[in-house]
Amino acid sequence: MSAGGAIAQVAGVALAPLLAGSIQALKARLQGRHGPSALQPYRTLRRLWSKSAVDPEGTGAVYRLAPPLVAASLLVALAIVPIAGRAGSFGLGNDALVLVGVLALARFALAAAAWDTGSGFALMASARELMIAVFGEALLMLALLVAILPAHSTDLLAMSAAAAGRHLWSGPAHWCGAIAFALVILVETGRQPIDNPDTHLELTMIHEGPLLEYAGREHALLLWASAARHWVFLVLAAELYLPHGSGFAEGLGLLVVGVAALCCALAVIETAQAKMRILQVPALLGVGCAIALAGAGMWIGGVGV
Repeated sequence: MSAGGAIAQVAGVALAPLLAGSIQALKARLQGRHGPSALQPYRTLRRLWSKSAVDPEGTGAVYRLAPPLVAASLLVALAIVPIAGRAGSFGLGNDALVLVGVLALARFALAAAAWDTGSGFALMASARELMIAVFGEALLMLALLVAILPAHSTDLLAMSAAAAGRHLWSGPAHWCGAIAFALVILVETGRQPIDNPDTHLELTMIHEGPLLEYAGREHALLLWASAARHWVFLVLAAELYLPHGSGFAEGLGLLVVGVAALCCALAVIETAQAKMRILQVPALLGVGCAIALAGAGMWIGGVGV
């Protein structure tokens, strides 16, 4: 445990919207558009926070409790994920399986809120979200398994320490895990070709659908939680699958470079790749599961050592 790690984890609360804003700004530049500033998410959050909430008629406690529960789940996730191999003593631990459960709780809360509204638009988007989550969470578990095996532990601090240095990059098992986790990022952050974060079209929307049932501060909480999900998965990818050192200062510098590179990669993918048909998404995630299983099998068989 370290004070520096705790400060970096707390900083994620404020910096998370910057990641989503940076991806949108980079994508606009790649597409030849001026686009929004990387700081636009902060302006949106400030505007929404100053507005009052509007509850749809007939909704109950499930609808009202969902936004704070989703935001609280992401706050816990930020406290679980270490920064540069360090973490603060928040009393939550750093277990990877707990992280998966907390993120699943946030997804369940938002889906339950969609059912509480009874809106066909929100229900359709939530049904798509849950269908993809069946495959996405399995892929996440298998991708984490590839990182768990070298550490012999589900503790994210131990997993980050085991991935430090360059020795793992010589084995195919690590590359299999990295490829699988790249697909996890696309699924969990709602990026193309899985989903299009820029559209509000009924036929294509997935992650944004349930959010449209909210307004004011509740909507702001959900938008922040979406940005925090970007932070969690990009930092986790850099901690487990990108080069990083064992020292905090060195690791923090490489983490910044790694997360910036991942943001650029997402912008490039969204510019070059169109959104795929939703019925093709499970097949893509199934391929990712097969790759992660191959990586785990190679490590167990000694090929990835």
